[in-house]
Amino acid sequence: MTRLPSALLTIFSAAVLASGCVHTPAGTTAMVDPGVSRDLERVRSATRAFRDTAAAHAAGYPIGTMQPCLSNPSAGGMGHHYVNRALIDDRVDLEHPEILLYAPARGGKLKLVAVEYVIPYRLLPRDAEAPHIFGRPLRQNDELKLWNLHVWAWEENPAGLFAEWNPTVKCVAHAGGG
Repeated sequence: MTRLPSALLTIFSAAVLASGCVHTPAGTTAMVDPGVSRDLERVRSATRAFRDTAAAHAAGYPIGTMQPCLSNPSAGGMGHHYVNRALIDDRVDLEHPEILLYAPARGGKLKLVAVEYVIPYRLLPRDAEAPHIFGRPLRQNDELKLWNLHVWAWEENPAGLFAEWNPTVKCVAHAGGG
């Protein structure tokens, strides 16, 4: 498992159907709460341009700086985390995720797979009421000293839309895909 450098620990301290079905990034259909479906479509719309890493970099996500690809041998991967420091504050905004997550793809490219919402404990203490987004509370991460929630908006996750790790994300480029 790759660990975040200590400097980053501080920063971290598509159509929706009325039935509640949502088209996943892989093209399958899954049952999702209608409110979550609407929010997911809003996130995809707001981050669609960031599938192009140059657009993400221009918007304040430092794609040019290589971040470690986080993986867990038993759970899967998260990918590379790119933080827009200007968005780090004491609240979360559905259409402005603090972090974009990219997985290695063919040809040395990066593929947008997820977004992450974070609030450091220094801005919203651990003993405060949990902030909510997607109708659910953010998780507490005491190791990184922050509240967070992953949303696998661009890569289907068999572990769940809001799971920390995705078993399909690998920290090496896929030979046949991209």
